[in-house]
Parts: sequence; structure tokens; C-alpha cells
Amino acid sequence: MPETTTSRRSASGASPAAGVVDSPTAAAPVAAHGAAGDALIKPGYDPRLTNADLAPLREQKWGSYNLFAFWMSDVHSVGGYVTAGSLFALGLASWQVFVALIAGITIVYFLCNLVAKPSQVTGVPYAVVNRAVFGVKGANIPAIIRGAIAVAWYGIQTYLASAALDVVLIRLWPGLTPWADASQHGFLGLSVLGYATYAFLWAVQAAVFWRGMEAIRRFIDFCGPAVYVVMFILCGYLLVKADFNVSLTLSEVSLTPLQQLGTMLSATALVVAYFSGPMLNFGDFSRYARTFGAVKKGNFLGLPVNFVLFSLLTVLTAAATLPVYGRLITDPVETVAQIDSTFAVVLGAVTFTTATIGINIVANFIAPAFDFSNVNPQKISWRAGGMIAAVGSVVLTPWNWYANDTAIHYTLGILGALIGPLFGVLIADYFLVRKQRIAVDAMYSMDERAGYWYRKGYNPDAVIATAVAGGVAIASVLLPRLLGEALWVSDWAWFIGCGLGLVVYRALALRPGSPTLTAMAVAEGGTGMTDGTVVTDETPRVVDVR
Repeated sequence: MPETTTSRRSASGASPAAGVVDSPTAAAPVAAHGAAGDALIKPGYDPRLTNADLAPLREQKWGSYNLFAFWMSDVHSVGGYVTAGSLFALGLASWQVFVALIAGITIVYFLCNLVAKPSQVTGVPYAVVNRAVFGVKGANIPAIIRGAIAVAWYGIQTYLASAALDVVLIRLWPGLTPWADASQHGFLGLSVLGYATYAFLWAVQAAVFWRGMEAIRRFIDFCGPAVYVVMFILCGYLLVKADFNVSLTLSEVSLTPLQQLGTMLSATALVVAYFSGPMLNFGDFSRYARTFGAVKKGNFLGLPVNFVLFSLLTVLTAAATLPVYGRLITDPVETVAQIDSTFAVVLGAVTFTTATIGINIVANFIAPAFDFSNVNPQKISWRAGGMIAAVGSVVLTPWNWYANDTAIHYTLGILGALIGPLFGVLIADYFLVRKQRIAVDAMYSMDERAGYWYRKGYNPDAVIATAVAGGVAIASVLLPRLLGEALWVSDWAWFIGCGLGLVVYRALALRPGSPTLTAMAVAEGGTGMTDGTVVTDETPRVVDVR
């Protein structure tokens, strides 16, 4: 069948938002308002796959700063601080650590640009893009996996933030100390004070989320810079107290040249693994970007530039705690608590708590909101999906779970090992198999003749590739632990899963007569086809649907 048009002019003559494209004879889409943004819904879209939060955006407003702020919120957290600081305690020279940091974050930068493009061009979230890969029903497989990981980490991050808030309250009112002891006043492993602060932060995060994506954008625009202000002040204060006599090597371990190389490679892998979750569903944010150029610029500022600067501040601050307090402190909240000033303690702890709220919302709230909504769009809105995640995070009692290393390793380790295969399959499909061509309309059709129905709504090629690569990746996490040997293999679980998923899927998808090739032929004859064309910064981003 002949190819349909790949662009459309609005009533005003402006080009439409990238990806929202029709054939000349298609019925005009209607605007729909959702908490996740204003969308365009065509009359032919199946309601079982569509709601105002999952449909293509009517307008893409975000610029490079908004994405820069997103990454600042993702990096500027207690977890990010501890992760960056831990790299300097591996026995490497400071320059070796920075080489590993730069290598790792550069890999993340390029991978984020890749995974961002299909969502930016089409204006749809990660869960919907997967309909083209896994099928309109099969897309729930990666959605549920990513959503489950996010729920677990949402609870853990909220618990860690509440623990930081406990420090502030006890500093202000020492009489609360007994109420912070679970053995004296507590149940189910958490103190009464812990429950109070957890509930407070849970409610604050839910309130910010409930106000919608625009409110979240404003919140993260503030969080990232605010943390930098406090970080610079804290770093400067400790450096002055230490007379600027600090060492950036936080470990006395001596390594051979071969061990140094292996440790540098492991540090690089650790950086990629740290970002693997938000990197997988980065399309949930890139869909809002005005242009792909804005995505790349925001990613560059937020990843290589921001992460290296934050890491430098982190190691300087941590290194200064050694001469100032006589011991190395890698937890920023604990560092702030050592300062002999109630105002400083409150300001610092509240700032880092706010930062943790920021990363929790962007990394662990928005992802399951889209993912769970995708499971049943008619009954689960974006808001409802987010609240399912929030409630689920409490049911897990993360304060007990986080204290159990075995539970965390075998659950998050297994789920996390599946992120690599999902990433590899998506990238292989969009860039290597489809050559950046997606039929937007087919992602919202349950018609068995539509492009992404495959076999009963599932693409066997994607499911098999994910299962094979996922099985190997999970084995790379579990077997070294069980055998007590070659523990370094676990560091590479993401790369193993991603690489194998990419190779296996490409081989299956491009074999003669594969379900993927058959579906591609059908999709080419449908409406709403995009070819990955990059829209310039000057192109208006609004579609007139009147």
C-alpha cells in the first residue's frame, strides 16, 4: 500500500507537534485534558487503550532547562550523594574515579538520547511506545516490571527521607528521642515518630503529584538548584574548617594496575546501573520536550556536566569530614547533623529531604502512574496509577525490607536485571528494525488487522528476546552470589541483559516471515506514520484541532 502522509498543517498553517500526524482523510482529533497534559484523541482510538493521559500530547512545551532540572532532581539526592562518594572509596586515585565517572555518565547520556527519541517524536509515554514493540497487550509486560521496581524504590526513598526528617525533629525537640525508638514506641518495625514523618512525606509527595505534570515541572525546576546552593555552602564551610587540607582519595586500599583497571570498569558500570531505572522510562519526560534538540541539550547539561560537578562537590564535602570530625561521613544528612547550629541542621536536612522527594516523584512516582494506567486506561487514570504505586509502597513496609539485604538483593536484583533486556529490545526495535518509523494510530487500535496486534496482541519476538536476555541477566546477578565467586559479573548485569536483548530481538525480528516484519508491513499502510524526523527549534509545537 502507498505510504500515507507523514506531516500535517494546522488551520494556522503551522506544523503539528512531532508524531501527531494524520492522513488527509482522517477524522479530526479532539483535545482532551488530563493530569499528565493536554492530549489529542482521534475518534478511531480504542477506549481500551486510550485516555487523556496516554494519548499523544497536543502541545510539547518543555525546554532544555526543564530536562536539565529533571536530571538535577534525579541526581541530587541522599542516594546520589552516597553513590558518588562511594566511588572515591574504591582504592582508586581521584583522577581514575573521574575518568570512570565521565565514561559512565557519557554512556548514560547517549543511551538517554536514544530512548528519548520515540517518545519525543510521537508525544506518547514509554508504556505506549512499547505497544509498537511488544504489541498493544504485550506492552503491559515491560510496564508492570518497571512499575514494580518503581513502587519498591518509592517506598525505600520515602523511608530514607523520613529518617532524615527524624534527625531534624530530634535535634529541635530532644524529648522525641524515645518516640524514635521502635522497641519503645513502635510496631511492625517502625517507631511512632517514623510513622508520623513517613505519613507526612507520603502525603506531601502525593499532593505534588496530584496537581499534575505541570506542578511537578515547577517543583523539580526549583529542587535541583536549591540543593546546589546548600551543597556549595556545606562544602565551603567544611573546606574552611579543614583549612582546605583534604585528600580526594577516600580509601587506603592499594591496588595493582590490573585491579585498578577492573575497578574503574566496575565503577563505570555502577554509574550506568544507578541511572538504569529512570533511563528506561525517560520517554515519560522527553514526550514533553519541544524538540529533540532540547532533549539533547538538557541531557548534556543534566548528565555529564551536572553529575561530574555534583560528584566533585560530594567528594570534597565527604573528604573534608575526615579532618573536621575525625571520621569519614558519606551521608549528607549525618554530615549536616554534626554542625553546631540548629538553623544549619534544619536547613540542610530539609533541603536534602526535599531533594529526595524530588527524585522520588520523577523516578518512582511518574513511571508507575503511566505504567499502571496503561494496564487498563478506562479504569486507571494517570492519577489513579500513581496512587496505586503510593499505597503499594506502604504495604511493602520498606523500613523492614530495606534492612534485609537478602530481600533487597533477590527482589530488586531480579527485577533490576530485567531493565537491561527491556532497554535493548526497545532500542533494537526502533532504530535497527523499524528505522525510526512508528504508526501512532496503530498504538491505539485493538483491531486484529492493525499494525501492532501481532498475535493476539502480543509480539512473540519481543517476549522471547526479553525472556532469554532476562534469564541470562538474572543468572548473572544470582549465581555469583550463590557460588561466592566472580562477584564482579553482577556489576555487568545491565550490559549483559541489554546487549543480549538487542541482539536476540534483532535476529528474531528480521528473520523472514517474523511477526514483527508482518506487523511492519501492515503498519506502513496505516495512518499516523512517523519517520523520526527531527523538528527544528523554530517549529511551532501547537496543533489547532478546531
